[in-house]
Amino acid sequence: MCRWFAYVSETEECLLEDVLITPTHSLSKQVHEHYLPKLLSHDPNEMTTEHEITARNRLFNVDGFGLAWYTPARTEFSSSEGDRPALYKNAQPPLHDTNFRSICANTATKACFAHIRAATATAITAVNNHPFVFGRHTFMHNGVVANFVTIARDMCQLIDEDAYANISGSTDSEHFAALYITYLTNSKGKASWEKQYSVSEMRDALRKAMGAVIKLQREKLGDKIQANSLNVCATDGSQLVAFRCRNHAVEQPPSLYYSTTAGVTMNRKYPDHPDGKENLHAHKKPEEHGTHIIVASEPSTYKVKEWTVIEKNHCLMIGTDGSVQVEKVDYPKEWNAIVKTVGF
Repeated sequence: MCRWFAYVSETEECLLEDVLITPTHSLSKQVHEHYLPKLLSHDPNEMTTEHEITARNRLFNVDGFGLAWYTPARTEFSSSEGDRPALYKNAQPPLHDTNFRSICANTATKACFAHIRAATATAITAVNNHPFVFGRHTFMHNGVVANFVTIARDMCQLIDEDAYANISGSTDSEHFAALYITYLTNSKGKASWEKQYSVSEMRDALRKAMGAVIKLQREKLGDKIQANSLNVCATDGSQLVAFRCRNHAVEQPPSLYYSTTAGVTMNRKYPDHPDGKENLHAHKKPEEHGTHIIVASEPSTYKVKEWTVIEKNHCLMIGTDGSVQVEKVDYPKEWNAIVKTVGF
């Protein structure tokens, strides 16, 4: 599977270099290194095996990367309100790219999505890399839409015309993103992508897209469907919704964590360091740091206590005020796949 990292704050910028490159276990180094604390479940009704942890997490993510960061630049030159995402993608690992290093060293933002890719069945090319942008909305995914080739044509029929035209690549993830934006905007087209919607509307659109995919899979394959891994995340630059879902009774989705304090540890303006080293740049007190949220496939600081696992089939929602809500994603039992999956 892939790996991803999201940061959102209403008031506190992060330097991209601090969060994506500096930590020993930053996203840019998760190409081949993994850190997965707290994933073992000892619930007698749902024991987690070592295979369940490794099957959808310990892969080489060498098939490119993408980065979206929100900037206010357009507000000075147009009538749009609020930050909008700038996007950079490449089909090689991030630390091999000097442009990525330069962007990160010189860019601060209050919201960013970053993603490294392990390709499944589609071409290794920049357009297939996440994140995917629709106006002010950004989306990324770690996992797989099962049997995508079988349902792709029918899935496209559910996507509105503008969202379909915005698809540049061939991945299941980008098609799922287009379906999400279709439901979020009620098929109102490109102009509606510039609007802001509530976190509950974002959550409902993700769940509706998930249900639509499973319905198509059932229609095409009956009981032979395989489970989907849907670790998905969407933002408008100030709000964020993330799902960690797999529609199977016992199989686990890929790892996903969140933190409301790790941003202080990674920000060089404040004491501490993501690796516990001495920080000579610090000149502000920790309590001065703004409210923020980080959602990531793996922790990127040495403090395990800073990170909380998002449980299987749960949703994390962050509002404009920085409030954090975690709730279960309820769905009918008939959505569950019966087939035992090998690998993804």
